[in-house]
Amino acid sequence: MTIDYKWRDDFDNADVNALHAEGFNHKVLDDDWKRQLEEHSLGWVSARDGVRLVGFVNVAWDGAVHAFVIDTLVTADARRQGIGTQLIAVAQAESRAAGCEWLHVDFEDNVRSFYFDACGFTRTNAGLIAL
Repeated sequence: MTIDYKWRDDFDNADVNALHAEGFNHKVLDDDWKRQLEEHSLGWVSARDGVRLVGFVNVAWDGAVHAFVIDTLVTADARRQGIGTQLIAVAQAESRAAGCEWLHVDFEDNVRSFYFDACGFTRTNAGLIAL
């Protein structure tokens, strides 16, 4: 499998909706990812095996020096091949190129080793309020 990674790549909403549903185990929605990302994100990284979208990550930001990784996704059949790690590496490089000084992420315990060990994030204190 040869994977092509692109920053702010064009994509179909249906492809991201299907990937999100698979990654987070919910029904396929009809979200307008293009509008959401264009309005609220610094950028996004896509991973493609040919034309097929096999990975995706959204990089939100505060408009200044903080970027935030949201929804790192890789199709089940393409996991454990370094695709997620490379998605984060591209997100890190592009966030730095945009002038960001910090890349944040929050996650569930089951992906702790991915973010800390594979991607190089460090442990920090953080807070969360469920709305």
